[in-house]
Amino acid sequence: MPNFEWGPRDISAPVRKALRQVGAEKGLVLEDVQTGWVGAVLRTEKSGGLHLMVLEDARGRTKSFELGFGFLLEGEPVEVVPAVRSSAPAVQRTASGSVAVANQRARTARASRIWVEGKHDAELVEKVWGDDLRVEGIVVEPLHGVDDLAAAVRDFSPGPGRRLGILVDHLVPGSKESRIAAAAMAVPGAAENVLIVGHPYVDVWQAIKPHVIGLQAWPVVPRSEDWKTGILKGLGWPHRDHTDVAMGWKKLLGAVRTYADLEPTLLGRVEEVIDFLTVP
Repeated sequence: MPNFEWGPRDISAPVRKALRQVGAEKGLVLEDVQTGWVGAVLRTEKSGGLHLMVLEDARGRTKSFELGFGFLLEGEPVEVVPAVRSSAPAVQRTASGSVAVANQRARTARASRIWVEGKHDAELVEKVWGDDLRVEGIVVEPLHGVDDLAAAVRDFSPGPGRRLGILVDHLVPGSKESRIAAAAMAVPGAAENVLIVGHPYVDVWQAIKPHVIGLQAWPVVPRSEDWKTGILKGLGWPHRDHTDVAMGWKKLLGAVRTYADLEPTLLGRVEEVIDFLTVP
């Protein structure tokens, strides 16, 4: 019988392969293994002694996660760590997320225009996209309602180099607004030189994410009640007259900082209009 000589057994624990570390840079798309949540890093923050990151999904919803293990980057398990601050000057961005152009003078206004329904729409677009629009020489003008939109488009006389981008509230199939938009697009010259887009909200206030003022959702307003008045009442804010509405809007608009505070359904439509007016 052969005489086997046994060596010492290796009973050490298996070596765990170290995961690649990635910094929680803004815009980095990660998947949480436990919940399946996929989103881009919006920001990082410290809360209760924990280092958290906020991920925003494709629908604009946000969720907070503790930095560390349990994430996939393009299918690869990684450890998420705080982003390293660079000594290089940070890239400055406008409220719309575009790279800010230093010492750029406003361009002489083009003949083309962006039309929006009212003053509040114009102020919101100006706050988020104003820097970009000045560089492009695009002016935003409030219509104060779209009931006579076809006549306004006809008076504008759209044509090459004289285009219109129009943002309409509550532009959904079968609505009054959809019929008004169709009539406006039938004006001579409109088919090639006018773009009408819209969002599904009754009022542009709803295009601001409610979390901006600490809400999970906007209050529900009965159809029989003026929407802005109903919202202010639901918030417990003064709502007696137009002055209260104006003050409520000022407070709400003041809470908006960047494009991340707006619903994706509005963001996409405004960007579409800007591209239509500026891209040859």
